[in-house]
Amino acid sequence: MRIKTLPVLGGALAAALSLTLAACGSGGGSNSSASGGSGAYNPDAAVAIGSLYEPQNLDNTAGGGQGVTEALNGNVYEGLFKLTDDGKVQNLLAQSYSVSPDGLTYTFKLRSGVTFHTGHPLTSADVKYSIEKVLAKDSKSARKSNLEVVKSIDTPAADTVKVTLSSKSISFVYNLSYVWIIDHQAGDLKTSEAGTGPYKLDKWTRGSALSLARWSGYWGTKASNAKAVFHYYKDATALNNALLTNAVDVVTSEQSPDALDQFKSNPSYKVNDGHSTTKLLLAFNDKAKPFDNALVRKAVTSAIDNKQLLQSVWGDYGTLIGSMVPPTDPWYEDLTKVNPYDTALAKKELAQAGYANGFSFTLDTPNYDPHPTAATFIKAALAKVGITVKINVITPDEWYTKVYQNHDFTATLQEHVNDRDVVWYGNPDFYWGYDNPQVTTWVDQAEQSGTAAQQTALLKKVNEQIAQDAASDWLYLYPQIVVSSAKVTGYPLNGLNSQFFAYGIKKSS
Repeated sequence: MRIKTLPVLGGALAAALSLTLAACGSGGGSNSSASGGSGAYNPDAAVAIGSLYEPQNLDNTAGGGQGVTEALNGNVYEGLFKLTDDGKVQNLLAQSYSVSPDGLTYTFKLRSGVTFHTGHPLTSADVKYSIEKVLAKDSKSARKSNLEVVKSIDTPAADTVKVTLSSKSISFVYNLSYVWIIDHQAGDLKTSEAGTGPYKLDKWTRGSALSLARWSGYWGTKASNAKAVFHYYKDATALNNALLTNAVDVVTSEQSPDALDQFKSNPSYKVNDGHSTTKLLLAFNDKAKPFDNALVRKAVTSAIDNKQLLQSVWGDYGTLIGSMVPPTDPWYEDLTKVNPYDTALAKKELAQAGYANGFSFTLDTPNYDPHPTAATFIKAALAKVGITVKINVITPDEWYTKVYQNHDFTATLQEHVNDRDVVWYGNPDFYWGYDNPQVTTWVDQAEQSGTAAQQTALLKKVNEQIAQDAASDWLYLYPQIVVSSAKVTGYPLNGLNSQFFAYGIKKSS
């Protein structure tokens, strides 16, 4: 399970959002895609998609995990706005919107002719219900805190939604691109769905596959294939074997770089190196000893050779970033030199912090790759500066409860998928417990900025400060490697927030 951290800003730069109509809807060709394919395109084909991330359930407000976003976002469910594969925001179920002069009231006009898979027409009541579902007390949505700025939601007409905020939010429209619009008359959505997307749920066989079928009643451009079937595998080797034996047509995210040569050298396959927003973090509990001391965090960071770790896992792929911000974010800076790999410096900082003889701590480690590998590497690296690490391997569900909900940990490993999520360091209640009042102020000011330039300047300060404080150790930025049969085209190349739009995939004979 990768945690979808949607920051207070929603990872958003909303100033440049388009108010225009998205001409083709979800089925359009706005997402990045691979080119090629030698035979005739078959619109009735079933496209087999290989993945390591099966949903925990099908409700993204009930802890569905990365898999539910990958399979259902944009495919089965849609939002008022769509976040494209290249990070742009487009109108989707919202035909247009306007903002009051004080920036506190948003009025949305809904697209006409949209019907849910249940047969019910889209109305403002569904939008109100969907936003309130994310904000509900029992919601497990990582987007929840993004939308707590919502003060009230009114539905003056069936096609009109009026949302009033408690304070300005430059990111509000972007944040709404993560809210699935659900039929307010739907029941339990953990094993069913009630979306408006180009596919409807066909069948989910737990532990095996999730099948989506083209929906004939879709309001926009129909899906390019009759079915998209997500097949789930336990490890990268099994996933690669499935591609080699034609059991799947495309792998959403390659996790075994050592296996790439067999695909690169074979003209029957295509290997694509896109852009990722997934960071692998060694996250400290900044409220627990000894990691409540910034010098200790800096020492640990400098004791770990992140470059060697990246190469050991990904070879020549991936990027070192030195902070929470990837190069695709507007407020990116290369901060890899702030806490350089330097064991002598690490020992000096430990001594200054009062731990000249080192210390021991438990590292809670998710049980799926690359976490166990990274944990073993970190244990060996820290032993060289006198720090003893006990690795505690836990399941994704255990991680969610123990670490994310209860904050019952000293340090942990976890992937953070979303773009522009540095603002979570402005939330002292987030699971890692980082609490710098100046950072919190900058984050709040950035969210209420009047311009994108003001927002960017403030979030650069945030990025620099959390690096100086070694709030976490940002081990590396994942590559996004999509591998496919040469017979398929039209799939997304980038790993933005783990979404995988399947509706544009075309399969040749």
